[in-house]
Amino acid sequence: MNTELLQQVRVIDPVSGTDVRSLDVLITDGVIKAVQENISHYPAQTQLRNCQGLVLGPGLVDLYSHSGEPGFEERETLASLVSAAAAGGFTRLSILPDTMPPVDNLAGLARVQQKGLGARDWGLGAREDHSIFPTPLLYFWGALTVGVQGQQMTELAELAAATGVVGFADGQPLENLALLRRLLEYLKPLGKPVALWPCDRQLVGNGVMREGAQSLCFGLPGNPAIAETTALAAILELVAVTGTPVHIMRVSTARSVELIQEAKARGLPITASTSWMHLLLDTQALNSYNPSLRLEPPLGNPADLAALRQGMCTGILDAIAIDHTPYTYEEKTVAFAEAPPGAIGLELALPLLWHNLVETSVWSALELWRCLSTHPAECLQQIPSAITPGKPAELTLFDPQQPWLVERQTLHSLATNTPWLGQKLSGRVLQTWL
Repeated sequence: MNTELLQQVRVIDPVSGTDVRSLDVLITDGVIKAVQENISHYPAQTQLRNCQGLVLGPGLVDLYSHSGEPGFEERETLASLVSAAAAGGFTRLSILPDTMPPVDNLAGLARVQQKGLGARDWGLGAREDHSIFPTPLLYFWGALTVGVQGQQMTELAELAAATGVVGFADGQPLENLALLRRLLEYLKPLGKPVALWPCDRQLVGNGVMREGAQSLCFGLPGNPAIAETTALAAILELVAVTGTPVHIMRVSTARSVELIQEAKARGLPITASTSWMHLLLDTQALNSYNPSLRLEPPLGNPADLAALRQGMCTGILDAIAIDHTPYTYEEKTVAFAEAPPGAIGLELALPLLWHNLVETSVWSALELWRCLSTHPAECLQQIPSAITPGKPAELTLFDPQQPWLVERQTLHSLATNTPWLGQKLSGRVLQTWL
């Protein structure tokens, strides 16, 4: 019997809505046995751990991220991806289907699932005790269209019936509205989550940052907000017609928040998420021309950032997605406008969000943890984990004050495309339970 007693730890539990500064938590063989102010009776061989100053919350859940493998193993393997997720406190990880070949049929699903089984043997580099970071639960989004090309629907019913398919998404804009309507009609009886990214590529044009005064100042082609909002309005109209529940991915503009608020007020069955970096940075950060800040959708203007933060606090937006997008050094070390869009984030999101939003009192710790754990699970139609006696221990232990340097040697991802590379951060995950 393996028993641990975490003493005087801060317990954050979004399911019960509690944030208690000092509790004891007893865990035996992966099950939470007791949560009390002071646990004095425990088995003789119990491992005692002083956790003053540490935070214990449910395991984090990522809605969508990218894997390099199969097809682009030089960017990221499934092994390195789950290693990065575990080190970042994530116990559930959902991967988009845009691999090579993509997850658009049963054979493609079987391929990535087999590789996922091999990823259980991942290592944690300099951290010797692999047992303190169990492999996250791995889920795969099935592609909506063949080759994620937006032209022909996949065998949706076959994929929906397969184990491990968390829902359907291309991870790319789907601009053929007639096809999208048929997809939503077919998907409604299947009861799986459907994630759509509102983006009109024609309106984006060659834009690489959000259109506005800053784009003119920096001399970079602008991506107008209407490239997102017109596509979002069309999606919302299709949801109203079909009644199919939809998750809106990658919300990045203030107007999109307004449209989602209006749609929810009308009773449309939608949820929505934004990426963690869109809650931290805006166009002003692009004065560095760091290619790791080249994102899609691009960072918003200051008004967009404020609206996204407020929308997340008020429940208009439901969840924070990591959208971990790895690239090689060679791919990203180019001029800003030529860099492929995307950045890594599984190991960085929790410490940076905590430092910038919780420690500055913009959000409460409970609000942040809810948007990273409970709400993403609900968007995936999964049961969120809770810190309750008798429940399985799916937990993350976080030290908000532990310093570390972001560099290739300390990251578990194979990729280093992050604007925080070379910087010292405060806050690191110490252990997960699953």
